[in-house]
Amino acid sequence: MSSKKAMVLAAGLGTRLRPLTDLISKPMAPIVNRPVMEHIIKLLARHGFKDIVCNLHYFPDEIKNHFGDGSKWGVNIVYSFEEELLGTAGGVKKVEDFFEGQTFLVISGDALTDIDLSRAYDFHKEKKGVATLVLAKVEDASQFGVVILDDEKRIKGFQEKPLSGEAKSNLANCGIYFFESSIFKYMPPKGQFYDFGKNLFPDLLKRDIAYYGYQHSRYWNDVGSLDEYQMGNFDALEGKVKVDIPGKMIKEGVWIGRNCKIQEDVIIIPPVCIGDDCTIKSGAKLYGPIILGDNTTVDERAILYRGIKWGSGYVGKDASLIGAIIGYAAEIRDKASVLEKAVIGSRSVIKDGIKIHPSVKIMTDEIIDIDRKNTEEE
Repeated sequence: MSSKKAMVLAAGLGTRLRPLTDLISKPMAPIVNRPVMEHIIKLLARHGFKDIVCNLHYFPDEIKNHFGDGSKWGVNIVYSFEEELLGTAGGVKKVEDFFEGQTFLVISGDALTDIDLSRAYDFHKEKKGVATLVLAKVEDASQFGVVILDDEKRIKGFQEKPLSGEAKSNLANCGIYFFESSIFKYMPPKGQFYDFGKNLFPDLLKRDIAYYGYQHSRYWNDVGSLDEYQMGNFDALEGKVKVDIPGKMIKEGVWIGRNCKIQEDVIIIPPVCIGDDCTIKSGAKLYGPIILGDNTTVDERAILYRGIKWGSGYVGKDASLIGAIIGYAAEIRDKASVLEKAVIGSRSVIKDGIKIHPSVKIMTDEIIDIDRKNTEEE
């Protein structure tokens, strides 16, 4: 099978995942201890898309340092740095020469999916349109741009986040596109800001150029919010999306990384994924779904329930982490508790006995040594 060409869009700021994305770009946000973009690269490799260009803007070095030339994943990756963001279509136009006149794929580097790209590619080739948009059925169309198709699956219109009850379709644009190289003649010259959704696709409709929508039935999550980020991690752990989970499965639903020390009297209720070089001390309780990143220490009698802890850092004695997300190198000290939907930014410290209330966000590099909310109430 000859290698097919793809572009991974990885230049966005990921502002909706702050404070988690204060120090990394959204494609590097881990899903089961691997950057979400790594799951995308593996998906591309499985379907024969092995020549890849990736656009960069925000924290570009982290992406380059992690993926390098792609050889670790059996692909060839080159990079296109955008000093100023060019928009989704403008970023693709900039690397027009990379595609060498071939059919190519454009995919978001910050969404979680196991879509069958080969079937979508075949659909695109059968329809002989200039473009194919991959679409997913959604329950709440008001959160998405939806796409209207005719009986031939040709795209006839769009609605951007329609009000409840006014949606003409429940098919959302997944940000995965197949193009023929002739698409470039419908774009402005290189260097101009140009967007697929706002500019190119409506323009094709005005010109009556045929392009199509392919509805897939696999998993897709745009990781567009902290709730969806947490859900993506838990869905991966629970097998709802097919991704490789790192570590050795020691029993059904429990993955343990290399060089971990798990002391006696530790309770682990699956699904749980523990990274490399972690220490779980006596009496700790992990009630899945739980994800612990590399180099994390969970001290005696700590209780973790439905949580995500990125790599490094510490969960103290008798501390509790309930339904929360904790960034890199953050410390939850002894008897502290972080409650449902709270998010702790990387390198922050929650001191002994502090209680972080539900849905509270603590930014990066903060030290919380008084319970601010309780103090205000008093």
